[in-house]
Order: sequence, then structure tokens, then C-alpha cells
Amino acid sequence: MKTFDYRGFDAGGKPKRGLIEALSIKEARERLAAEGILAETLAPTGRQLRLTVAMRSVVYRELSALLQAGLPLVKAFDLLVDAPEVGGARSTMASVRDRVREGQSLARAFQAASASVTAFEVSIIEAAEQTAMVADVLERLADFLEDQEQLKQSVQAALVYPAIVVTAGICVALVMLGVLIPRTQSLLSGGATLPGLTRFMIAFGHVTLRAAVPVALAVILGVAGLRRRLGRDDAFRVRWDRGLFAWPLLGPGYTLLVNERFARTMALLLDGGVTVIDAFSIAGRATGSTWVSALAETESEAVRHGASLSSAITRIPPLSGVLPGWIRIGEAGGGMARLLSSAAHRYHVQWQRFVKTRLSILEPVIILVIGGFVLMITLAVLLPVMKISQGL
Repeated sequence: MKTFDYRGFDAGGKPKRGLIEALSIKEARERLAAEGILAETLAPTGRQLRLTVAMRSVVYRELSALLQAGLPLVKAFDLLVDAPEVGGARSTMASVRDRVREGQSLARAFQAASASVTAFEVSIIEAAEQTAMVADVLERLADFLEDQEQLKQSVQAALVYPAIVVTAGICVALVMLGVLIPRTQSLLSGGATLPGLTRFMIAFGHVTLRAAVPVALAVILGVAGLRRRLGRDDAFRVRWDRGLFAWPLLGPGYTLLVNERFARTMALLLDGGVTVIDAFSIAGRATGSTWVSALAETESEAVRHGASLSSAITRIPPLSGVLPGWIRIGEAGGGMARLLSSAAHRYHVQWQRFVKTRLSILEPVIILVIGGFVLMITLAVLLPVMKISQGL
């Protein structure tokens, strides 16, 4: 049985759209015709559609509630497809349901149905299936995604004011560089010497206006080329990801986020009964860092051959801070899952503090830079005017 997405018209000529289950397209058309619906388009629900973080969180939470109520997975999806909360994701959920019916794992079904599902989410769901804790883990995953979305929205809200200031500053700068300063130069074209600041801003304006379009095109082409290479070259993707940890402003925050994801995933897996070796490898993939994931795969083999987990993590630079100490205590006294959960909470708090601190610094810096630039342009315009007024 497959699910088909249809568009058509009912007997009264009103547009109809929905989902129908059938063994083939022919049977689907016959069933629709029996219901008085003329199908204009009819296609299997196999397209990869974009799902927002908020929608994925709703799906995971709803599915978790249905599974906790004791429903089988396929039956839970039957109810989820018809749930009003799902809305535009019905087709995607039907696709996931069909893939699960065909024998795919829940994690791979989600990954195949929507490109929006991240490697972190796939790893978490994959681990939940191995530990038979799908309902609990889906609920925790929904909580995690909601926390990340809330933090993202707070960051975006905090960036609104700086973005407005930057946009206004750029507009003012373009008007002054392209209109006011050239007119100032024409006023003193009779041989008078322009002030040094004015001459500098005139030259800067000429260079900026001439180079604006080529630079913008170069940036667009560079970003497109970078994304294409990241998607095709695994070795380059690892090198690029490794470089992100060294960035002066973003690197520390990226390191905190990777540590939080690793610790949280390891805690979930160990609490669910997954072996340390398997949990190590899956948690590495769940970080979303290709470099950490590759190192975790290598070090998991070292753990398999007798190395301790703490020593293996020490050899992964982004995770070699305080996390090995927490794990060393867990290895000595037990309760590693609880310690890793506490470590993940501490990393989460540090990550939130990091973001708020950087934003509190960014706003005044942007205002000072834009204000200083506008002040230089204003002085470049006023100084020649003051020189003319003194000569009258």
C-alpha cells in the first residue's frame, strides 16, 4: 500500500487536494472517481520537502505522545498524517509512513523524506531505535530543537537593530559618496585645494562605487563555489569544518555546541543501553561536525581494542577540554550517563552565555563603526564648505 498526493475537482467543480492510499496509481484514480473526485494530478508522496525546525519539533512530539500511548509505529503515523497540527507536512509524513511499511528504519525514513532532517537528528533517532526508547528520545529531541529554535529567534531579534543601523549607514554612505562629495569637489573646481580628508573620501568613493558590483558578483560566485565543493569533496569538507574551530569569534561557540551535542547524545545512548563503542561513534556523527565525526570513528576503534573512553576523547581536539575529566570520573565511579547529562547542561548554559555576550558586544561596535564612517563623510563635506565660507 502506497500513499498518493492528488489534486483535482469534486462533482461540484470545487478544487480538492489530499492524500489517498492505494496499491497503484490506477487504483488510486478509481477510488477517487468512486468518491466523485476527478484527479488532475496524482503522484506518490516521495518528494523531499522542506520542514522547518518548529514543524519537525511538532512531529517528533506528536509521534512520541502516540507511541507512549501504546500505538504501533505505523498506526501512530496513520493518526499523525491526519492530525491538524501537521498541516503542510502531511505529504512528508505519509512518505515516512510508506518507507517504514517497506522496512526502512525510522531514522532513514525521515532522512529520505526530507532534506531538512539533520545528521544530528538522524543519529539520535537511529540510537533510539537501537535502544527501544523511541518515544522518550523523540520527546527529548523535540525539547532540544525547541531550545535551539528559541535561542536562534532570540539571536535574530537581537540582530534586528544592528541590521537596521548597518543598512541605514550603507544607504547614507552611498548617497554621500556618490552625490554629496562629488558636488563638493565641483564647487571647488576653480583651483582651490581640497582638505586631505575630502580628497581621501573622494578617492575612496570612486573605488567603492566602481568595485561594488564586481565585488558583489565575486562574493556570490565564491559562496556558490564553496557550497558546491563542500557538497562534493569529503576531504575539503573535513578541512573546512576543522578550520571553523579556529575562527576567532565563532570558533569557541562552535566548540561549545559540538561538546553539548556529543555529551547529550552519549548520555541518551548509554542510558538506553547502547555499548560505549557504538555510542561513541553515533555521538560523533550527532555533533554535526565532519571533523569530529571522522575522529570519533577512528578513536572508537581504539576503544574497541582496549583504550579508555576518556583517553580517546582527549585525542579529539574540540572535545579535549573538560569533557574527558567528566568521563574519567564516570569511568571510575559509574553513573557516566548522569555525568554526561550534567556536562551537556553546563555546555548549554555556556553556549547561551557565549551568544548573549557576543551580541552585547556586537551592537555597540557596529554603531561605533557606522557612526565613525558617517562622521568622516560628514566632515569631508563640511570642511570644504567651511573653507568657502571663510574665503567670502
